[in-house]
Amino acid sequence: MGFPANGAAVSERKLKFLIYGRTGWIGGLLGKLCEAQGLEFSYGSGRLENRASLEADLASVNPTHVFNAAGVTGRPNVDWCETHKVETIRANVAGTLTLADVCREKGLVLINYATGCIFEYDANHPLGSGIGFKEEDTPNFIGSFYSKTKAMVEDLLRNYENVCTLRVRMPISSDLSNPRNFITKITRYEKVVDIPNSMTILDELLPISIEMAKRNLSGIWNFTNPGVVSHNEILEMYRDYIDSNFAWKNFTLEEQAKVIVAPRSNNELDASKLKKEFPELLSIKESLIKYVFKPNKKTTGA
Repeated sequence: MGFPANGAAVSERKLKFLIYGRTGWIGGLLGKLCEAQGLEFSYGSGRLENRASLEADLASVNPTHVFNAAGVTGRPNVDWCETHKVETIRANVAGTLTLADVCREKGLVLINYATGCIFEYDANHPLGSGIGFKEEDTPNFIGSFYSKTKAMVEDLLRNYENVCTLRVRMPISSDLSNPRNFITKITRYEKVVDIPNSMTILDELLPISIEMAKRNLSGIWNFTNPGVVSHNEILEMYRDYIDSNFAWKNFTLEEQAKVIVAPRSNNELDASKLKKEFPELLSIKESLIKYVFKPNKKTTGA
């Protein structure tokens, strides 16, 4: 099998990646990263829920590793999933499980970009306590149908020893024009809540996910930068580095609930497992400044 020892590097043959999610944000960035690193890769053309099409992809590409950045998050947001439940199940549950199963049959590690939006602060993990949810913790947030399907599939994937599940949260990149970017989203909202959360800086973490594939890592990983950052702290950085005239308004969770269909997840994930494997990993605020705000700096202050 391609994952004989959790953490054993692949050296027998040249790396070749098969990526699902060509039209998605993360899938697109992965392809660019592979190009920049001179790594051979192909995008899968099969539908995740169509087993025969996935088997055909694997036969034609003959990859060493498979990456799954496909699935349904909903447009413009996860509220879409509340009214498109069958489509959400087809992509996020049936599709992901089919791909994991096909990869296991072929002895291939599957790097699966999942979500950490399956937890919410609770009595054992209070807001502001610094106590984050760990990889082995059971999801406690099913407020949205999207999160419900993601929690279901994560639990089932625990049984697949070839799958590396990466819990991504509120992804951010240096491309501040991308509407999927968490920073871009909150700068365009009329009002924002102000809650500390774990988040994923893609510019730093996507290259790490490629390295995780090379090391044949599997299991569940909290795929966020260590620590938390609040909406206001991000918007203050945005004002200091990008637009000195930027202003925003806050509202409460109760007020937010009146303008969204499904509740949203707020949590802190414990990133110590990832930090132990990759000691160079920056804290969320350090990563934001290094990878996002300094490269985009427009103001004369900061």
